[in-house]
Amino acid sequence: MPEGIKVALLTHAGGAHVSAYLAALAATDQCTSVVLGDPDGHFEADAKRVLKDKFARSYRNVSELLKVEQPQLALVTMEAAIAPPVIAAALEAGCHVFAEKPSCVRAADFAPLATIADQKHRFLMLALANRLNPEVLAAKRLIETGRLGKLYGLEMHLVADQTRLKQKSYHQKWFAQKDRAGGGHLMWLGIHWLDLAMHVTGSSIDSVAGFIANVGGQPIDVEDSAAASLKFDNGMLGTITSGYYLDRGYHSHIKVWGSSGWLHLESMKDEPLTWYSTNGDKPGQVQTWSGSKQPRGYTPFVQAAVKACAEMSDPPVSAAHSLRALKTVFAIYSSAESGRTVVVDDQTVG
Repeated sequence: MPEGIKVALLTHAGGAHVSAYLAALAATDQCTSVVLGDPDGHFEADAKRVLKDKFARSYRNVSELLKVEQPQLALVTMEAAIAPPVIAAALEAGCHVFAEKPSCVRAADFAPLATIADQKHRFLMLALANRLNPEVLAAKRLIETGRLGKLYGLEMHLVADQTRLKQKSYHQKWFAQKDRAGGGHLMWLGIHWLDLAMHVTGSSIDSVAGFIANVGGQPIDVEDSAAASLKFDNGMLGTITSGYYLDRGYHSHIKVWGSSGWLHLESMKDEPLTWYSTNGDKPGQVQTWSGSKQPRGYTPFVQAAVKACAEMSDPPVSAAHSLRALKTVFAIYSSAESGRTVVVDDQTVG
């Protein structure tokens, strides 16, 4: 049997996706036990119910937990403004860290964490779970094997419901407050598609020109709408639209064009990947991927993270790529504020 590890789940009453993470840890064989760091005890009953025999103990004090339990992996899901010192403490204690996005309100608060992780030879993984969706992996392979040729351009959008923004309870949450969340739709959802665009193409976004707005006019001080033009380091150009516009559900896609064809990735559709290529199998024909969309979501991503920590194998996302995704979002915010094109790497100091 593969070697198992102890995982610390570090959260609080405002932690995001905690129920999904509990379910994922319960389903992860290489997670042999879980200690809960929960200062207000909000999730203790849920942890005991979901984790059953895997639940070891609950702590109110994170420092005490790290000292006594010495977990190999800390899964941190906390309000963005208060997450960095907890992540730093876990890394300094020798833990690998899996962090729910965004885990900071400035790129300059996350960059030192990536440095600590590198110095300690620990993984620092942002929860960019769409990376492991089967159709995303298939799209990445198509590009890597040259089916699209030289990449020319990319267009993507991720649009969610505005219904949540109209709820008074949402207005009070940290997600709706810039000084606590760092940003709105682009930070919470658009970041996934920005990361996927770079992940599947193997190219980083090196400069951006963007706009953000609160087009719906709800009493929140984060954006419900963002749009940006993107320049990639391979010369490719792209765009993103990121917003809360619908009454329910999602509209999303990523489309990539190259010298030898194109691909269309719609992860939320029944047929999530189509492509056209002038080379390889069936040249000149539009093809549809026929693979299964499962497994997907948080569970396989958490399982991959635990496996990487237990076996010291490649993690599902690196510290450098986690930081890259955050820097890209903050660069778009900086561009919107300044009215100028912004170089993404400048966000490590801003």
